[in-house]
Amino acid sequence: MTSTPRSGFKFMFLRRLRRLGALIGVLLLVLLGVYFFAPQWLLRAGYTLQAWDANLSGRSVDVGGVRWVYYEGGHGPTLVLLHGFGGSRQNWVPTAKFLARDFHVIIPDLPGYGSSSSVPASEGGIHGEARLLAGFVGALGLKHFGLVGHSLGGAIAGVYAAAHPQQVFGLALVDSAGLPYPPTPLARAMLAGQDPFVFDDRAGLRKLLALVFVHPPYLLPRLADALVAENKARRAFLEGVFARLRTPAEATALVPVLPKLTMPVLGLWCKDDQVVPPSAMAALRQGLSATPQISMTELGGCNHMPNVEQPQETAQVLTQFYLPPATGG
Repeated sequence: MTSTPRSGFKFMFLRRLRRLGALIGVLLLVLLGVYFFAPQWLLRAGYTLQAWDANLSGRSVDVGGVRWVYYEGGHGPTLVLLHGFGGSRQNWVPTAKFLARDFHVIIPDLPGYGSSSSVPASEGGIHGEARLLAGFVGALGLKHFGLVGHSLGGAIAGVYAAAHPQQVFGLALVDSAGLPYPPTPLARAMLAGQDPFVFDDRAGLRKLLALVFVHPPYLLPRLADALVAENKARRAFLEGVFARLRTPAEATALVPVLPKLTMPVLGLWCKDDQVVPPSAMAALRQGLSATPQISMTELGGCNHMPNVEQPQETAQVLTQFYLPPATGG
């Protein structure tokens, strides 16, 4: 009996289907192997996909022996976005996805964090990072840009802007450190030496996420383990910086520089921030004696991480600040 063209087609289809099934099976085994034995690879792959979706490219530059790793993308006025203590450039990617439509965005891992070079803890505080930032800005040839800082990055941004007012055409402080506010239970605990930003296990990571998010993101167990391992790897640096940040001079580092800020300033806070409460904006507004324009905005639905929890709303506020809508004349 001879086979018909239809039966031959069916045979070829089934054979290709079996091959496809075998290939999918192998890929699943590989993914499971990576998940269990090298979860940091999946974490990095996820970061790369997020950056790609936001139209950001990964770059690096060496400045005085320090390797800066950063994202860059978009077209328009330049914005430099700084992350906070214990964070990385990834914290700004969700917001940068919207900002890159109107701005040229640059998002570095500050030295000591993320993929940038390790530095001594003495260089990782507010003033040390601001000095290092000057080298990064010079290496990239940035002459005029908007500076945005979140949490500790806000204090660094404020100190930098006060020292380089000719470069910064606008300063945005997002849930910024470096300002005084009525003591909270968390502030008292941190001043007593309890650092919630270092953790040894999944439970410690979940506790931190609950502290900074209204709705903490779910992490697969092995990805959580990869984040715990990263935190442990830079433990000495984080503990050294935290010890400095507990001192009164560092805790209120923005206060003496606020009168020196001569560019427009935006204060952007989450209404439910448990780390730096919105009451800190009172000290910010009071200290801005030379600023030509002061804008203050509070966002709902977020805690200490508006750039992650409310990225579109955060981008909208920043866009309106740096690119105010034209008024009819």
